[in-house]
Amino acid sequence: MSSSKNPSSSLHEKAGISPPEITNVAAINQIKKNRRQQPSSAELIDGILNGNITSLSRAITLVESTNPEHTAKANEVINGCLPHANKSIRIGITGVPGVGKSTFIEAFGSFLTQLGKKVAVLAVDPSSSLSHGSILGDKTRMEELVKDENAFIRPSASGDTLGGVARKTRESIILCEAAGFDTIIIETVGVGQSETAVHSMVDFFLLLKISGAGDELQGIKRGIMEMADAIVINKADGDNIKKANQAKLEFNRALHLFPPKKSNWQPKVTTCSAITKDGISEIWDTISQYFVQTNESGFFPEKRKEQNQFWMMETINEQLKLNFYNQPEIISQLEQNKKAVQNDEISPFTAAQSLLSVYFKK
Repeated sequence: MSSSKNPSSSLHEKAGISPPEITNVAAINQIKKNRRQQPSSAELIDGILNGNITSLSRAITLVESTNPEHTAKANEVINGCLPHANKSIRIGITGVPGVGKSTFIEAFGSFLTQLGKKVAVLAVDPSSSLSHGSILGDKTRMEELVKDENAFIRPSASGDTLGGVARKTRESIILCEAAGFDTIIIETVGVGQSETAVHSMVDFFLLLKISGAGDELQGIKRGIMEMADAIVINKADGDNIKKANQAKLEFNRALHLFPPKKSNWQPKVTTCSAITKDGISEIWDTISQYFVQTNESGFFPEKRKEQNQFWMMETINEQLKLNFYNQPEIISQLEQNKKAVQNDEISPFTAAQSLLSVYFKK
């Protein structure tokens, strides 16, 4: 049998086509140059105050950056926007996956923009613990709201923080307020721990539930119930209306078992359907009543002050942590100590103390 290749065979290689030579080098260099150019802090601040969405998005990206070189510039932008912030209603929305948070936020946000509100949605998308990637699909799920000129949706990867809600989300609120958004909605991942972080940065905390989940009988998770200013039973449509109303009664009974809130506000339970839009206006009425009551009592401004102090301390803690892990001496010894701990050559506490001693002696 001949070993030569058959020219008619499908395995026969044909001569390829040579790629064309690059003829417009100047154009390519100009594109690269423009990509490298970044607006100054003053330009970003000016753009944000004028309601420029591109400037707002760039500033949030800068705030979310883990590059230490971006920290100083991000702080300049935040400080420049701060005098123009604090003029919004901040609403936190949480609920387990599958409760319909994105659909609800789209229906609720569209209702608010029809009232003349400017709505910013800061949605946190869970990141993979393996690849650290994130789908960031909220803009896809909120396809109608994303086209609304009075709405801004910013999905962010959760990273390694509790539900992705930390100092960066807090700073993003300030930037959105400075850009003229008067209603800020923060959607949590709904993993349990993130609710505490959200509660510490919003004025009103809304818990989304669905009927038939079994939570009515156990009063759901006590900590989240105590934080909630309103509980909304979603998906109250079709054959589910009766079950939703039953869940509403049982949640109301559970709420009466909790001690009074510091705000003296009695949390409300209501039902709604994000699909049919039934009950959406009643939810806004509840939130409006809350703001009237807490402003008259003085609780609202006092809570904002306490939150500012809390986030000052959180920022200190986070900066100390970042500074610790970025020290060359720590970086060089950390892996050695990890291996020593894994091999039981040293206790975790001794290893930690050794690294801290190096850090404080630098």
